[in-house]
Amino acid sequence: MDSKVEEIKAILKKYDQEHLLNQYEKLDENHKKRLLEEIQNIDFELITNLYKSTKKEEKNNKDEITPIEYLDKYKLNDKYKYYESIGKKAIKEGKLVAVTMAGGQGTRLGHNGPKGTYDIGLDSHKSLFELLADRLKEDGKKYDVTIPWFIMTSKENNNATIAFFEKHKYFGFQKDKNIFFFTQGELPMIDTEGKILIGEDGFIKLAADGHGGIYESLVKSGMTKKMKEMGAEWVFIGGVDNCLVKMVDPVLMGIAIDKKVTVACKSVVKDNPHEKVGVFCKRNGKPNVIEYTEITEEMAEATDKDGELLYGESHILCNLFSVDAIERMGANPLPYHVAYKKAKYIDKNGNLVVPDSPNAYKFEAFLFDAFGTVDEMAILRVKREEEFAPVKNADSAGVDCPKTARELYKKFHKID
Repeated sequence: MDSKVEEIKAILKKYDQEHLLNQYEKLDENHKKRLLEEIQNIDFELITNLYKSTKKEEKNNKDEITPIEYLDKYKLNDKYKYYESIGKKAIKEGKLVAVTMAGGQGTRLGHNGPKGTYDIGLDSHKSLFELLADRLKEDGKKYDVTIPWFIMTSKENNNATIAFFEKHKYFGFQKDKNIFFFTQGELPMIDTEGKILIGEDGFIKLAADGHGGIYESLVKSGMTKKMKEMGAEWVFIGGVDNCLVKMVDPVLMGIAIDKKVTVACKSVVKDNPHEKVGVFCKRNGKPNVIEYTEITEEMAEATDKDGELLYGESHILCNLFSVDAIERMGANPLPYHVAYKKAKYIDKNGNLVVPDSPNAYKFEAFLFDAFGTVDEMAILRVKREEEFAPVKNADSAGVDCPKTARELYKKFHKID
């Protein structure tokens, strides 16, 4: 152990992170071992470069942003049945699996536990997880197949999520046969001086690496290999907080297969030109999503000859990928985006610091940054009221909250 400690001390000295062992001698043997393992798992070169990126002044963005083509699901006419038949055949042949991103906690909703365990207030008191399970099983029955379900947790909520599923007998799925759990990656949080933070528990302060980490997590956890062994070719990826998510959509699959694209995404038209959502576009000729903070007022309000917004297709985290595309995208980490957050930490004297304003950087990758690695992708506009009822905020926000999601869910399922 002593030689290992000396080795780690040398690494920490090289990267000016020696403070990570300040409280080491006060820990018991198990805690010492865990802290050393955590330090060994840190990519210090990456952290150094990420810190440097927080100091760079934003360059003038000279990217060429142009509109992207899309198909409207309800204006396909004769093509609807054509695409649907192609998708149905693939689904019946077991070529589709579903992935739910469920790494978050329900903190913003006042819920103590994984977000997927949250009850949105229906008379049935079903959790988000159960609502998604019901829809997935129901859709599977239509095609006489069980759609395997992969759930991405975080280290923070993995144990609680699995315990919840165990308690509910996996909602009719069979663990390690047609339901699987894997965790998303994490990166250390750093302060404004580039020092890695120690959390309240005495270990490295880690934060999830964003939904863009899903490709790498699927590959590293062996899940894409498992999918291929099952004969799957397509993966639907959606979020746990959308209680109307339609993971099994033969039309979307049919379009992807027919057009020979490896990525197909769903969109809903913006509520208004200035709705705060990311929208699909082409960036330097490649598919992409532009954040609402990047779009000019003129672009936001621009319309085509039919009066449709040129940048009106909202990205709603409902995406279909070929397994091969995920493996390619997971081979190299995506660029990280920096977020300035409030983070409690243990200072060099062993005292807990509770900040009242942002004090630390966390780094996240965005799923849509991988879109630029493909030449073409298909976008299918669907109806918001049929497929998009997210639960992101407390009811006091009035939008994307339990109340609005509950109303949309009840209306769609014709529940009084």
